[in-house]
Amino acid sequence: MIASETTNNTYINREISWLQFNARVLQEASDERVPLIERLRFLGIFSNNLDEFFKVRYATVKRIVDAGKGGKNQLGGIKAKELLDIITQIVINQQTESIRVLEDVDNKLKEENIFVIDETEVDSNQHDYIKDYFFQNVSSALVTIILNDLVQLPNLKDSAAYLTVKMQMTDGSKQFALIEIPKGVERFIVLPEQDGHSYIIMYDDLLRYCLSDIFSIFDYETISAHMIKITRDAELDFESDLSKSFIEKLSDSVKHREIGDPVRFVYDKTIDDDTLQNLMEKMGIDNTDSVIPGGRYHNKRDYMSFPSLGRTDLMYKRIEPLQVKGLGLKTSLFKAIAERDYMVHAPYHTFKYIVKFLREAALDPHVKTIKITIYRLAEISHVASALINAAINGKEVTVSIELRARFDEEANIYYANQMKKEGVNLHFGVPGLKVHSKMCVIEREEGKKLKRYGFISTGNFNESTAKIYTDYTLFTYNQPILKEINKIFNFFDTNYRVYTYKHLIVSPHYTEKSFFKLIDEQIEESKKGNEGYIRVKMNSLSNYAMVDKLYEASNAGVKIDMIIRGICCLIPGIEGMSENIKVISVVDKFLEHPRVYIFGKDEDAKIYISSADWMTRNIHNRVEVSCPIYDFEIKQEMIDTFNICWSDNVKARLINTPKENEYKIDDNPKVRSQVAMYDYYLDKLKD
Repeated sequence: MIASETTNNTYINREISWLQFNARVLQEASDERVPLIERLRFLGIFSNNLDEFFKVRYATVKRIVDAGKGGKNQLGGIKAKELLDIITQIVINQQTESIRVLEDVDNKLKEENIFVIDETEVDSNQHDYIKDYFFQNVSSALVTIILNDLVQLPNLKDSAAYLTVKMQMTDGSKQFALIEIPKGVERFIVLPEQDGHSYIIMYDDLLRYCLSDIFSIFDYETISAHMIKITRDAELDFESDLSKSFIEKLSDSVKHREIGDPVRFVYDKTIDDDTLQNLMEKMGIDNTDSVIPGGRYHNKRDYMSFPSLGRTDLMYKRIEPLQVKGLGLKTSLFKAIAERDYMVHAPYHTFKYIVKFLREAALDPHVKTIKITIYRLAEISHVASALINAAINGKEVTVSIELRARFDEEANIYYANQMKKEGVNLHFGVPGLKVHSKMCVIEREEGKKLKRYGFISTGNFNESTAKIYTDYTLFTYNQPILKEINKIFNFFDTNYRVYTYKHLIVSPHYTEKSFFKLIDEQIEESKKGNEGYIRVKMNSLSNYAMVDKLYEASNAGVKIDMIIRGICCLIPGIEGMSENIKVISVVDKFLEHPRVYIFGKDEDAKIYISSADWMTRNIHNRVEVSCPIYDFEIKQEMIDTFNICWSDNVKARLINTPKENEYKIDDNPKVRSQVAMYDYYLDKLKD
């Protein structure tokens, strides 16, 4: 399989590599060691990932095809049209597997006295409850479209699911209709418990049970309903109206997504041929769209919110986020950080430190300015609240907010408007560049001098994702580093100037060159007869120049250990190309999100945390920051935590080896790194 997906066996195509990552998510759903309700939630994550893949990556490849281009240079040697066909076949296979997994989990839920019933299994005790629920909560909000007289369908909403209804009329004619299943509804309706048994019916099946109520005015002999879903191109196309603000243009572009070109059509494979043909003709589905037969239910992303029913035994045990030794939540963070650097590793450590730091700055009369970059905010953001509080208290607050953070644009637009009303100075990035760096610098008057405090992170300042994403945040009083962070904020104002940096590595001007230099240093060590050693942890590796540089290092004898959660276009373990490179991916309860780069061994190692993956967009098309770690204890912590993750032999998979996504198995004691990581920090608190 690997050979057919590469160019001269040198690279894995980016899109195919991403699908291999999503297969690892599906592995979690199929893993019987994973608690049952968590398996359903992994199915939801798998489905949600796939939706975003088609909206963005598949849509991009389709645009290449529609433009009449081959796309081989951009796509790692595969023609765009050929790649669309490969993707569709892979997704069909994965969808088939997801249906099998869902059936398996459903059967095991029954063993736990949890029954997800369909419309044919409703008993007399449940009938009245369902009918009452339908008339009280559903019927008045339904959008039902009668199709027969329509030459063309109205635009179906992106990623919304629809029931397509076929009625065989008493006069021999056929009547077709669509029922929209809107976003935001409770997809799982919990029915009254009976004899210690829990019952759930899906919204879709409740509608099927009530079809006679919905279509009571029609004289039909038979009626059937099957699900379909359409996914649209989610690329933001900006109009050139100079009279509109950037926020207005972006808001219009987000709304335009609802009518973007279709790129995927999923249907219930048991649907009647005439119903399917009628729909595809009216929707204008053509042969460059991905048409995928599926199961009875779509939008499996809703399984991420499958009701817990109080069954904590069927879910992962919740962990209590820890405090960092020496860094209190009830005392001044400024005072503690002035003494030494601190590292917060979410979700093992509490995210409250970031909010506490900003709230302390908002109240401290000596704080004069706060500058922060924001990429994705939580729906209810205490970070935004603290910044608004600071502005109200007279601080000069500057926020660089990236309004084009994909699929979070609306939340960011909302908070941007709120902050603007309260006097926060807003920057909307840099023309042609997304601001993806995660940093904050605060200026505080101490005596007659301004001193800087701040933090740099690998992840977003988002309370919600901090519970499920692993990320590092460095709190520092290091004046040279914070001075350089301030330079980056100056760059937002005067982006025609290219600033120089001694400590930070900043995209788009220096990342490739700086990391090449760090790799070259390890190549030189190897050539001298010493041990060249590189350890990296990131989300994705897809930049071919970086891949080639790592191949060069491998050929020079440098040992390279890589933990890559998602896309990896590099092929490890190939003699004469990459025999010194090993790559694993860890997919588990938490989403592995940090970017960590370690060059060299032991106390001589140069270590960076970063917002940047080694992808072309991060290196050349975004403002990214990689920050050095200078504190000896934190450097050791970074090496320790990398080694814990590298030692995982429970949830780690071997990447781009002949057997796709094979679990890493060795003779060492079992290590599940996310459990071991929590224990590591628990022990540090006890010491």
